[in-house]
Amino acid sequence: MGNESKETIHFNTHSSIILNYEESPETYPLHWHNAAEFTVALKDGCKYRINDTTYEINKGDILLAWPQQIHGTVKIPQNSVLFIQFPSVILENNLDLVSISRFLYEFHHISAKNNPALAQFVRDKVNTIRDIYDSSDHFAETRCKLCIGEILLKIGEHVMAENRDIAEMEDSSKAGWRYIHTACNYIVENVTNELTQTEVAEQVGLSTFYFSKLFKQYMHMTFPAYLSSLRVKSATSLLLDKNLSITDCAFMAGFQSTTTFNKVFRDITGYSPREYRKLYR
Repeated sequence: MGNESKETIHFNTHSSIILNYEESPETYPLHWHNAAEFTVALKDGCKYRINDTTYEINKGDILLAWPQQIHGTVKIPQNSVLFIQFPSVILENNLDLVSISRFLYEFHHISAKNNPALAQFVRDKVNTIRDIYDSSDHFAETRCKLCIGEILLKIGEHVMAENRDIAEMEDSSKAGWRYIHTACNYIVENVTNELTQTEVAEQVGLSTFYFSKLFKQYMHMTFPAYLSSLRVKSATSLLLDKNLSITDCAFMAGFQSTTTFNKVFRDITGYSPREYRKLYR
């Protein structure tokens, strides 16, 4: 299972955001934390790993490690990166971002060459956060979080644009997105309850058959797969509480049986719940 370990992020009372633009270690072992971590490359030749993929990022590029994703530094030159870490609650408190997490969490590399405008926007906002971070502004925390919100909004718009084809730019397709967005928000709010596709379809005013077809078209996954992914994410947090049994975690996350929970959890994370708890606690 490798050398992955849990990293505890201690946010200072100044802004709930960690900003590091001093010297970083040339290598850092695989680890995970509940914070998101965005890295700006200041030099060429920075090499990182997120999950099972290695990324080589160059000057001006941005690397995005989302909450609870395994990541590590393969090798970087000295004084070659600037990175920020911010609590996952900034993401989780916005249902529109949660509803597109399927796309967000698969997007890791913003290339300055291929996406210059987006990379420049993120760099500018990170530099603004650095200025605020070093100031004595009484509202520094709020200003920093507003910048994080703008970054997330811009990235969200980008990944959604990448996942729409030409037909989805028509008015009828925009209506389709509204159905799916409403459905995803309802799923997020009720993810730990016993939830069926028919119930969600009724909530948005569609037949079960048409909703199922529309959901897969826009989300690139089935309704059960999306529901399972959200429940596994909820379970990963629950598993960190050593006072809860595996069974407790399964049912509190919305799974109806431990057998299903164990299978789905391994399919998504690569570990059994017990292995995950032992590895990340």
